[in-house]
Amino acid sequence: MAKLIYHVATTLDNFIADLNVVADDSIFLSEGEHVTDFISDIQQYDAVLMGGKTYEYGFQFGLKPGEPSAYKGLKHYIFSNTIQFESNNEVELIKSNAVDYIHNLKITESGKLWLCGGGQLGGTLIKHKLIDQLVLKVNPVMIGEGIPLFGSVKPRLTLELVDMKQYTNGVVKPTYNIIFS
Repeated sequence: MAKLIYHVATTLDNFIADLNVVADDSIFLSEGEHVTDFISDIQQYDAVLMGGKTYEYGFQFGLKPGEPSAYKGLKHYIFSNTIQFESNNEVELIKSNAVDYIHNLKITESGKLWLCGGGQLGGTLIKHKLIDQLVLKVNPVMIGEGIPLFGSVKPRLTLELVDMKQYTNGVVKPTYNIIFS
């Protein structure tokens, strides 16, 4: 059975992007040991899952529909009802029920599945108890409003801290297992 890990950068007030869906170095620190660790961390994943808005964010950097994002070498699962492209060996577009699809994916696959965003998909999946672990790259900034970590879902969670790393630039990276009752 595969493990689903929501590994994402967030502000101290739990936003993964601003209201304009900007999640660049105007909000998040783009230099430092945490970046090197992140590049190393993503090597452990077998596939990357993301919502349509997260995938579309790459379009402004030249990504074309159907192409893998910056995370080349990982199978991409894109969950969107609005994006149009033909699925291929690298990038699969899922327009059906994300909850059912990911539930089946977790059962049929092994290894680690990486949910890299977005908040709405994260909220849907946490509501259905499909996320196993949170890895948060908490940046030392508060933006007051933006795209929440779990979208409109306000989960009540019991978390078990399994790792914590602090970087000299102020970024902290807690890793939590989610305990569902």
